[in-house]
Amino acid sequence: MTTIRIGAGAGFQGDRIGPAVDLAERGGLDFLVFECLAERTIALAQQARLADPAAGFDPRLERRLRAVLPACAKAGTRIVTNMGAAHPRAAAARARAVVAELGLDLKVAAVTGDDVLDRIGGQVLDETGRPARDLGARLISANAYIGVGGIVAALAQGADIVICGRASDPALFLAPLVHHFGWAMDDWTRLGRGTLVGHLLECSAQITGGYFADPGVKDVPGLAHLGFPLAEVAEDGTAVITKLPGTGGLVSRATCTEQLLYEIHDPARYMQPDVIADFSGVTLDQIGPDRVRVAGAGGQAPSGLLKVSVGYRDGWLGEGQISYAGANCVARGELGLEILDERLREAAILERRGDLIGAQAEAPREVRLRYAARCADRLTAQSVAEEVEALYLCGPAAGGGVTTTLREIVAIASTLMPAGQVPVRAELEEVQHAPA
Repeated sequence: MTTIRIGAGAGFQGDRIGPAVDLAERGGLDFLVFECLAERTIALAQQARLADPAAGFDPRLERRLRAVLPACAKAGTRIVTNMGAAHPRAAAARARAVVAELGLDLKVAAVTGDDVLDRIGGQVLDETGRPARDLGARLISANAYIGVGGIVAALAQGADIVICGRASDPALFLAPLVHHFGWAMDDWTRLGRGTLVGHLLECSAQITGGYFADPGVKDVPGLAHLGFPLAEVAEDGTAVITKLPGTGGLVSRATCTEQLLYEIHDPARYMQPDVIADFSGVTLDQIGPDRVRVAGAGGQAPSGLLKVSVGYRDGWLGEGQISYAGANCVARGELGLEILDERLREAAILERRGDLIGAQAEAPREVRLRYAARCADRLTAQSVAEEVEALYLCGPAAGGGVTTTLREIVAIASTLMPAGQVPVRAELEEVQHAPA
């Protein structure tokens, strides 16, 4: 039975780059997938695009591509990623520039259509119970979780690098399987199995021991040199999860079980754009060191609705921290909190919280006061941070090490939208090399 090899090059925007390079160089991969988006990440990307029309894609896109493209081009490994975030076209343009600078002969495609801000107004948001249009100017973004269609189309056109925005995380891995094996889009069993593979790989090192490790409880070797996972996937959708030899970490039934349960509400109905996956009959068999065979997933027809992540402005955060050490430090910290509450009593604060970090320790010798508030406007949030800093001289004795934070809060809400209202396109362009 033929198999293909798919590696996970990233599980979030801030993931490490070195393990992806290792996969590109030694993995013998058919596909390398970078999953770098979260709900808040894309809302912030939309904010960046509002400030600069040429921005809005993953800030590490260029660094990641420069690091892996030479090896990927040599091995024939194709790349699929959602690093397009709020601006897949701009991301694809930047990728083509990198390809040209490296002198490579690669095709780059952008997958568009997930941005539904222009038609979200009438949709009722789960968190607010009101239509999105009621947010008015506070509404920043609305991105639907698209399925495999656009990615499969780009791969069919010969794209070596496919860049999309908000897609379902498992769809990034399912699409290469659909393309390579020619799975029918109503083969619910295979689509469910491919979704399982994507779900297991989507968080990169989470399944190879990162986020799993708990010293003395769940020991994981070589975490400093943690390897990212890859899957050897057969045409029937069964797979083996593994990692490269010589890398740190662990692939076991336990690591795979934790990842299998991650973000799952009903294991028998894992709602995805292309299929409702059924993980209730999944089996995990340890067939060798760092090799786990996964099978038993199924599926049924999708609901016809797509989840939409909606970002909106929700005030400003003002925060400050200050430390108190030595004798009577807890009492001085508590007095600091009382002072802040009184001084900020009349401020336009929507929510506030004060904490003494370390106060619950036995005989504490140092505590860290943290005071944070969500405010209606920037100026009030700034005043919160300034009042904490003012405790240096206008508060209890011997405070030190003040840090402050001031930022706009982007909140996330969700709704559903008929898939038919979210047309998706794959846009492929050749890289233009300068004449020799």
